[in-house]
Amino acid sequence: MRAAVVTGFGEPDVFELRELPDPVPGPGQVAIDVSHAAVGLIDVFVRQGLYKDREGLPLPPYVPGLEVAGTVRALGGGVAGLRVGEPVVTLSGTGADGGYASVAVVDAAMTASLEGTGVDPASAVAAVPNAATAYLALTEVAHLGRGERVLVHGALGGLASAFPGMARDLGAAEVVGTVRRASLADARASALPYDEVVAGEELPGALGERRFDVVVDPVGGRVRTDSLPVMAPLGRMLLVGNASGDWEHTVPTNALWGGSLAMLGFSIGFYLPSHPERAASAARAALRAIGRGLVGIAVQALPLAEAAEAHRRIERGSVGGRIVLTP
Repeated sequence: MRAAVVTGFGEPDVFELRELPDPVPGPGQVAIDVSHAAVGLIDVFVRQGLYKDREGLPLPPYVPGLEVAGTVRALGGGVAGLRVGEPVVTLSGTGADGGYASVAVVDAAMTASLEGTGVDPASAVAAVPNAATAYLALTEVAHLGRGERVLVHGALGGLASAFPGMARDLGAAEVVGTVRRASLADARASALPYDEVVAGEELPGALGERRFDVVVDPVGGRVRTDSLPVMAPLGRMLLVGNASGDWEHTVPTNALWGGSLAMLGFSIGFYLPSHPERAASAARAALRAIGRGLVGIAVQALPLAEAAEAHRRIERGSVGGRIVLTP
């Protein structure tokens, strides 16, 4: 198989395209002929070496990639409910490596069929894992109630853009997004089910007297502190990323107990491996929202050989959607 291999921690030029032996699925696994592999910010962080001391994450040389779409190539022992040749997409509980390749082996529990859904593989790998993340974060962690208000930071990003549609599907009364600057609130935002998109640099004044029950923050840094004044009593902030790259920012915890507020972290890649029984319902919810037209995302496709360029674009913050690699 062809694979984009990270040969060492560092800049994007550590990628090397190699021919490797085809992997074989073990018990409870499936092998997939990959048509599209999603590129995520977590892939960038791992390649940079930010998580090099974290147990369970790969060390060079390794093949990155959490999420793929394609067709089932082979079934491991004990796998039921899937067949060879079936179109599928995987969720983000498959580990931190293996996707940037023409063949990937993943846990069957993290694999959802696309048969009969009408969702093409590029859109599926771009949207389904993030929509499933949004569903689990909003239901299992934030416990979003019908009629509540939701604020989503980094509104046009790959992960964030799945939250407004899922929040709508779960009964949110209002969903507002923020972007870094007013000039970014363009036509791309109008394709997503936000009531309004405002500039994050103008918080909290841009929101007037409105208060939000759930704040979704994949950005981190100063935006977390700036969000506290716009949270309603018993409001919950979901920490689902750190796209700002600010690892030093701290939040005044006295503001949490004083305002009856909560900050809750969620990472699907660490949650699903210990709760695989939640994968199927999350995938169904994601596909339902996509089918209703609530989750749409801009997709940029690059060949596998340009994995380094994909990482450069993410580091520059110039994607505004998701990049997928095509082996």
